[in-house]
Amino acid sequence: MVNGLGVLGWGVGGIEAEAAMLGQPVSMLIPRVVGFKLSGEIPAGVTATDVVLTITDMLRKHGVVGKFVEFYGEGVASVPLANRATIGNMSPEFGSTAAMFPIDDVTLDYLRLTGRDEQTVALVEAYAKEQKLWHDPARELVFSEYMELDLSTVVPSIAGPKRPQDRILLSEAKSQFEKDILNYATTSTSDSIVDLESEQSFPASDPGALPGDEHTHTGEVLISSGHPANASKPVKVITPEGQSYLLDNGAVTLAAITSCTNTSNPSVMIAAGLLAKNAVDKGLKRKPWVKTTLGPGSKVVTDYYEKSGLDKALEGLDFYTVGYGCTICIGNSGPLIEEVSEAINENDLAVTAVLSGNRNFEGRISPDVRKMNYLASPPLVVAYALAGSMNFDFETDALGKDQNGDDVFLKDIWPAPDQLQTIIDASISREQFIQQYATVFEGDERWKNLPTPTGPIFEWDADSTYVRKAPYFDGMSMEPSPVTDISGARVMATLGDSVTTDHISPAGNIKAGTPAAQYLTEHGVSQKDFNSYGSRRGNHEVMIRGTFANIRLKNELTAAVNDGTVVEGGFTRDFTQPGGPQSYIYDASMNYQAQGTPLVIFGGKEYGSGSSRDWAAKGTNLLGVKAVITESFERIHRSNLIGMGVVPLQFPAGESWKSLGLDGTEIVSIEGLEQLNEGVTPKTVKVTAEPSEFSPEGKQTITFDAVVRIDTPGEADYYRNGGILQYVLRSLV
Repeated sequence: MVNGLGVLGWGVGGIEAEAAMLGQPVSMLIPRVVGFKLSGEIPAGVTATDVVLTITDMLRKHGVVGKFVEFYGEGVASVPLANRATIGNMSPEFGSTAAMFPIDDVTLDYLRLTGRDEQTVALVEAYAKEQKLWHDPARELVFSEYMELDLSTVVPSIAGPKRPQDRILLSEAKSQFEKDILNYATTSTSDSIVDLESEQSFPASDPGALPGDEHTHTGEVLISSGHPANASKPVKVITPEGQSYLLDNGAVTLAAITSCTNTSNPSVMIAAGLLAKNAVDKGLKRKPWVKTTLGPGSKVVTDYYEKSGLDKALEGLDFYTVGYGCTICIGNSGPLIEEVSEAINENDLAVTAVLSGNRNFEGRISPDVRKMNYLASPPLVVAYALAGSMNFDFETDALGKDQNGDDVFLKDIWPAPDQLQTIIDASISREQFIQQYATVFEGDERWKNLPTPTGPIFEWDADSTYVRKAPYFDGMSMEPSPVTDISGARVMATLGDSVTTDHISPAGNIKAGTPAAQYLTEHGVSQKDFNSYGSRRGNHEVMIRGTFANIRLKNELTAAVNDGTVVEGGFTRDFTQPGGPQSYIYDASMNYQAQGTPLVIFGGKEYGSGSSRDWAAKGTNLLGVKAVITESFERIHRSNLIGMGVVPLQFPAGESWKSLGLDGTEIVSIEGLEQLNEGVTPKTVKVTAEPSEFSPEGKQTITFDAVVRIDTPGEADYYRNGGILQYVLRSLV
């Protein structure tokens, strides 16, 4: 977010951050810089989120992993500071190291608004101008690469169903959903759902009223979540109050204005409040199957909502404030409406969530909404709560009827730009920021009264299921052991493209019956108190068991023992057992480690994208994985793997594990790593994959040269020491 202020800063992995706190510098290659020229102005009705999703789409297609992005040009002045921060905050989504805006009058106005004194503001201006950092839109700067966007061409957009870079024009959202649902809706064991895979296309029903299904009977009103009429038979749900509705694939069951950069942005937050007010004034309500939540990014948002009265408008649609920390975007959604959750799980419905966060990776948002999640601006989140379905065209489908029985469309309640600006001018002031942030570090009485241990050494609680002493330094000596080549390794997973750190180390709910759940149960924790992986990241026993346990992970190794079908979840084949049966990855790992067998992982493109989840590397290490071989890595995860002593390797350019003829049944050896003992980082190493007793008959030995992605001398030092923390501790001693 600081990139929006003209501050050059970027995210590092948690492992690098721990080392930096102990004085270790961050090592990186000098990046290429992509100059991104902006022209024109953002049109009325287009939000910061729309701009962000457009830029995310463009940059991911261009390829900016490991690069800096710098915005310049005449259009910069028309981008408000909050919008700049939103764009900068999406760097992990499009892959850049940083996405920076220059310093200009917009920067200074923001500093004044948020309570900085005039002396500070004057210093920033004078320094920026003296150092030639002040934005001059007439200057054509020299960059490594160039891109350009005319802001006037940006149109309302959403992104999904599982990646932030998969942008969809709002005008095409319904037609795109009709295509995407074919990949997600499956055959149910009941007669409520039919197999959509056989349907090539289908007309859509009127989302407000299924023909022949909306009627009154025994005092109940039957309404619909909207569905492809010829695709499936919707499920009837009865609420505790006796209301009935039909729930189907594509129903929006979670609409969340979630605490992220978007929710610190006055333009989109006021727009959401005004849209809610206009909807309430028309007599509209959220659909009864939609769980709604509001997580502002700052208490200042609550201030200006209360001052403008928009808090009551949002509450009129059941958007109540749930908190100010990370909420839905990190998987802290809590349970869905109970009867909705039951209908989803009993009938295997492919329902959806719409959220205003940064990340919509599958399996991240909610265990019930594990397949299809969409990013949208806060006002569109409200709109989808009214629509209740992704199978909805805001141009032609009515959101409901007003008090006179007339249809209400999105255009009828979308706030006008002058209305928006009037509320912003009247409701947001410098004093609000000064007041709210004056006491930001004090905390409430509960915080102040927490018992604080004393003494120089942390006192570990052996009975805690939240915080345990990690085993990274067990048996560590002052002198690092020599680097050895890898021999006799087994493949733990064969994975495809865009495997995120969420796939590797989920942050959401802990599913009953999984190894992590079994561990907690054995330690006296009931299921209602399982909490989330993110909350228990201080307990390595939980996190190891959760590594590669995302409910949507697709390990293609499992296909061979499931009639060619890849099983979703944290499963692999355990080649320590006769026949190589399917097993939880954690259980198989423990068996391999008992035998002293190292493990490797095969992956595809963009391996490790998403959050800088340090546990994605820590868990990989603790499972006994010595090497990860992919087509390409995202920056932070590659760095984290080295920081945990796992070597990142890439297949030869243009090759993949599939194109090379690998299937994961092989025994893998990697030769050439021992050169690191001589102070030399090899550019490539020789990988040999020999057939095993589990390989198909006639399979041949495969050899190839893998590219070593240890990019700097500092990283080589970390790997030689078995990890960055070991290197730092030895240096300190």
